[in-house]
Amino acid sequence: MVVFFFDTSAIIKRYIDETGTPWVQAVADSAANQIYLAGISAVEVTSALARRLPARNISATDVAAVLARFRQDRSLDYRIIDTTPAILADAERLAEAHALRANDAIQLASAVGLRAKRTAAGLAPFVLVSADGELNTASTALGLLVEDPNHCS
Repeated sequence: MVVFFFDTSAIIKRYIDETGTPWVQAVADSAANQIYLAGISAVEVTSALARRLPARNISATDVAAVLARFRQDRSLDYRIIDTTPAILADAERLAEAHALRANDAIQLASAVGLRAKRTAAGLAPFVLVSADGELNTASTALGLLVEDPNHCS
């Protein structure tokens, strides 16, 4: 089993056709993979879908269907990392240290927290999947394995 942590810029590609979508769909659709999302991803994905799909002339009915699919996948396929006070404290520190946007800092703090739990349990590392260059740079600086779906085939 391969374990992945997807940030919003990557998981959104499962629902909106753009660069990297085939790779993300292949990873997400494989029962052999385990996917983690930060708790904040639910709000970010909902916002992105609600804003981007109408701009692509997708009907309100179709937007609702895509949102319903994401919510079903979230409840069945993804493991959610709660945004705890400890995650927020780490996010504040990471935002300052790496000049990250607030939500990216929360994503990174969630990933760092997941790494700590997996390391303590003697589990293998995971791959952070993100299409956000700044988040990827900060993640790499912290020693996380990073994959940018925009560069996968």
